[in-house]
Amino acid sequence: MIARILAGLLLYGCLYPSAQARDYRYSDAHLHYLDFFQETEGMPALLKAMDAAGVEQSMISGIPVAKKWHEDEPKRPRYYAGDDADAYWYSATDLYVAAALEKLLPAQRRRFHPFLTGFNPVDKNAVSHIERMLELYPGLWQGIGEVFTRHDDLTALTSGDTPRANNEAMTRIYHLAAERDLPVLLHSNITSKRERNPLYLAEIEEPLRNHPHTRFIWAHAGSSLEIHRHQTQMDFLLPVLTRLLEDYPNLYVDLSWSVLEPYLLDAEGVPRQAWLQLVERFPERFMLGSDLVGRFGSLGEQLHGFKPFLDALPEAVAHKVARDNFLAVLPKAAKQDK
Repeated sequence: MIARILAGLLLYGCLYPSAQARDYRYSDAHLHYLDFFQETEGMPALLKAMDAAGVEQSMISGIPVAKKWHEDEPKRPRYYAGDDADAYWYSATDLYVAAALEKLLPAQRRRFHPFLTGFNPVDKNAVSHIERMLELYPGLWQGIGEVFTRHDDLTALTSGDTPRANNEAMTRIYHLAAERDLPVLLHSNITSKRERNPLYLAEIEEPLRNHPHTRFIWAHAGSSLEIHRHQTQMDFLLPVLTRLLEDYPNLYVDLSWSVLEPYLLDAEGVPRQAWLQLVERFPERFMLGSDLVGRFGSLGEQLHGFKPFLDALPEAVAHKVARDNFLAVLPKAAKQDK
């Protein structure tokens, strides 16, 4: 994939030599400080990676579940899909993130925008946990998420009921998010691995319609690598996303890695015109995310992979997507601190 992106970058540099002079500074709208075992390389490694990649600001969150190492498994899994053992909701992830941020110097801390994620999205008590965390760390949290709802095989592996973006527990959280001016980063796959239609569209559209004062960031635009493995490309994604952006001004889109290919770039790494036109039509509604999970060495590779697409946009729009749009969706109080 990276080779194709580099080839596309070279081709686009030949076609549009003026784009080669662009110097992007990035905001990472989607980064997990911890992995599925609640482990991390740590803040020094993250800050080093951010500096090397030109990432000025970053969303930061934990992972809301922990993967079990079951006694029947002879080897510790390396990822949640490594074996058939369960994952379970894990609230301490927020405490780990808060503790890591508290150790930073003030100038370093201002580069991060922590989101609360350590709650069970099918538990109507979850909103109480969020309220307690907001009171325990006043002024720290700037958003909610990434909330795991429909999430490939992780949904089946996680103990308890199937999480949906439109269940009653999440409804309570959306009301709180609007009251506290907090954006919600939501992972909600638009379909299953094998259904070639927007099977789960209602689960994301109902909250958008019913909570117009809540700002939603749709992780990966509803796509995932696991869906791509089975379907290659969802032909319905672009028209559905276009309609949602037209109908719901509270919808923002996280263009993290599973959107880059096969949607933003074609097989040769060249930007697709239809997606360029969509971003130009809604220039303030798209943002970039690395979606790294506890390891940060590939941060530059992930974000710089978008350069062919950014270079094909008008320069002002490209800078909004690369940096400004994520900062604009944060709470008013957080933006005043910048």
